[in-house]
Amino acid sequence: MNILVCISHVPDTTSKINFKEESTAFDTNGVQFVINPYDEFALTRAIWFQEKQGAKITVVNVGDASSEPTLRKALAIGADEAIRIDAKPTDGFFVAQQIAEICKKERYDLILAGKESSDYNGEMVPGLMASLLDIDFINACTQLEIENETVTATREIDGGSESLTAKTPIIIAGQKGMVEEKDLKIPNMRGIMMARKKPLTVLEATHCSAHTQIDSFEKSEEKSACKMIDANNIDELIELLHKEAKVI
Repeated sequence: MNILVCISHVPDTTSKINFKEESTAFDTNGVQFVINPYDEFALTRAIWFQEKQGAKITVVNVGDASSEPTLRKALAIGADEAIRIDAKPTDGFFVAQQIAEICKKERYDLILAGKESSDYNGEMVPGLMASLLDIDFINACTQLEIENETVTATREIDGGSESLTAKTPIIIAGQKGMVEEKDLKIPNMRGIMMARKKPLTVLEATHCSAHTQIDSFEKSEEKSACKMIDANNIDELIELLHKEAKVI
């Protein structure tokens, strides 16, 4: 089985976020970047298929040279090879178009990605890729099994879950549940050393115009101070909800 895992290079969620150039650009100074957590679930599941079924895993990222340490980490975790499409990931359609072009040149039985990236939360790239490639797509996947060419997946829906079957090739957008956090792989020294010898191919981006542009960024409003109320003081709670919070 030939698997492609899409990897986003995102800021660590503990990083302090700032903007520059009159709030039109993200300030990367001092920010630690990591594999997008949702993509890490997908990569870990791909490695399970590698261990159980001998699958080959390629990871792909659309980004500049700064994203290569993230790809090297994916190689150290267990991916066989990496591809970096040398372009700034300007919007979801642009990223989907670039990865779709890779998929048109080589057949992948399974294309895995996180359901969204933790920085922009667009939740659009896997679905756009499926449309561009005209193949099946399952979103918000929490369980995944593949036997020969038959895919069995479970995904979240409003009010419950849904089980589906399909045939490869297919795109799966995963989330927590596809693997548990305790099952995530941590690179060991042997993996880090082997990653240095694994191929990381840099490709030029294909021509494609972005469909959106960023006008400006702004931070969320700071949360107000928490007010503690005695558990037995129901009257005070009602008064605050009515006069201050104005929710009743």
